[in-house]
Parts: sequence; structure tokens; C-alpha cells
Amino acid sequence: MVCPLDWGLGHAARCTTIIRELISYDTNIIIAADKRPLAFLEQEFPELKFIQLKGYDITYQKKGSLKLKLFSIIPKILLGIYKEHKNLKQIIIDKDIDIVISDNRFGLWNKKTKNIFITHQVLIKSFIKLKVFDYMLFRINNLLIKNFDECWIPDCEGAINLSGDLSHKYKLSIDSYFIGALSRFTSTEENAVKKYDLMVILSGPEPQRTIFEEIVLKELAKSDLKTILVQGTPERIKIETAKNTIIYSHLSTEEMQKAISSSEIILCRSGYSTIMDLSVFGKKAILIPTPGQTEQEYLADYYLHKKYYFSTTQNNFKLTESISNSAEYKGIKITNDLKILKNRIFYLINS
Repeated sequence: MVCPLDWGLGHAARCTTIIRELISYDTNIIIAADKRPLAFLEQEFPELKFIQLKGYDITYQKKGSLKLKLFSIIPKILLGIYKEHKNLKQIIIDKDIDIVISDNRFGLWNKKTKNIFITHQVLIKSFIKLKVFDYMLFRINNLLIKNFDECWIPDCEGAINLSGDLSHKYKLSIDSYFIGALSRFTSTEENAVKKYDLMVILSGPEPQRTIFEEIVLKELAKSDLKTILVQGTPERIKIETAKNTIIYSHLSTEEMQKAISSSEIILCRSGYSTIMDLSVFGKKAILIPTPGQTEQEYLADYYLHKKYYFSTTQNNFKLTESISNSAEYKGIKITNDLKILKNRIFYLINS
């Protein structure tokens, strides 16, 4: 059973690589997901079995302190972890599950199964900019991950990596493996004909996804850039046009591949799964972190200082200015070597 977190589409998208590898072994795969990740994976793998497993159902507020909001939802997250752990017991019995692969869902482990946890956030960045608080969060995170048999980290182990301190600063106390950057895209199509000046990829929890979309559309209305915008809402399929912009609610993997390849520059969140996708193409990009989401804020700053991607805040975003400022940023391209992932899956299937 493969179970992605329900915060945006990123966790589901990066699980596609693992699911494809499991399919190659002719295994009996069940995908347990909720909401947009469920709709996305149903479209990607219509031949597989699915069950709806309620997620943490977290939303961000429109105004006020997001930091206070996130502190206030900690009890809701803990309750969600407890419920999914309890529900898993019956699912294992009903579906005869041997292996559970959980992408950032802390409650999905059981003593009767082999349990794999996937995360690039070994270290969770604290709102309080002090190292001691980061270390405290790492210790709590490590305690939760210790319930699993293995942790798979979707990044490269060496100095050239995508996650920085999030995966490389501290070491977990269970067996952990850097399995390489995970992306559903496999070909860079470097010779693709350029069709769009700009591609906008929207993602993440509501209402911030919609707020960012509204900001971007206002900026595009003042621009002559030929643009493709993907809303990241696979639960509804529609196509719209606005000035020089074509808007898709969702694109299949093949369609996304072609769109990214044929776009000059990408505008998107600094979500980790999105970055892994960009690294396949070596594309230039402008990153706008979700306000108050410490992981995305750290990554945006990390790539900015590495001269990979230009970034700015959502409140300060101006399209023309951002495109101009991004000229000196080169992007990053990483070869998608999945040897360690293949070895771990081979071990799981044959153990």
C-alpha cells in the first residue's frame, strides 16, 4: 500500500516513480489517498486499486498570522495521525497488506507489516530562527520516524543536492537511504520547440493556492507574455483562456512534460517535489514560497544563495521585475539515478 500526504500534489507526484517500479514486479498495489492526491493518482494509474484514506485536511488562512494558525492545528494533525494508525489495522486485515510505504504520513505503520517512511524533511525548520528549536523539532521528528523500518530520502547524498540542511544536517536513528531525486518526468526533451514565454505551475493547500493564482492572473493581465497556466486541481477538468494565457485545471504527466519542455521559464512554488521536477529539465524558474511555510521559505532562500533560482515573497511579487531579476540564475540539472531506490524495492519484494 502506497500512501501520500494530502498537502498539495507534490507527495503524490513523487510517489509515481515508486509506484511504477512496484508495477514492474507485478505486485498487488493499493493506493490509499484523499482529495486531490487521490484524484491525481487515479488519473495516473487507472488500472490500480484505490481506497480513500482521510488525510489531515489542513488549510491555510487568508489573513492574519499563519504561524499562529499552524501552531493551532497541531492537535488536529496529532488526531489525524492517531486515526490513520488505527484505521490501518483494519485495512491490513481486509486487504492483506505486507508492505506500507508512507510519504510523510506518520501514523501509517504497523507491527505486522514492513513499514517505509518517505521524507526530505529529516530536519523540520522552526518558525523561531534559532538552531536549538530546529534541533528540538529534529528530535521529535526522529522519534516519530523511529516507528518505521526504513526512511527513504528523495535526494542525492553528496554536496550537490536539492534539500540542503533539511536532509543533510542530521542523521536519523533508523536505517535511511538517499534514493535520488524522484520525478515523474524521465526525458528532458532539450530540443523542444519553445511555445510559451512562461509556464505557471500552481500547487499547495488552499486558500493560498487560489490567492497566488489571483495574484498571478492580475500580473499576466498587464503582460504580453505567451503563457500556459496549470492550476493543480485534478478533481475538475477544464480549459480556459485569458488574454495571452491558456489555463488548464490539470495536465497528464505526458502533457506536463511537453509543456515544461516548450516553456522558456517556470513560475511556481518552492515546493520540494516541484524542484525535483525542474531539476530533470534544468529549467530556469522563479520561486514564490507559500507564506509561513518554513520548508518552502528555506528552500527558496537556499536556491537563491546557490544562484539556482530567483525567488521573492508572494506579497512583493511583480512578474516583469521577477523575470528581469531571474536572468542571472542558471537553474540546476540532476541526473535521475534511481539505483538505490531499485535496490530497496528489490529487497522489499524479495524479503
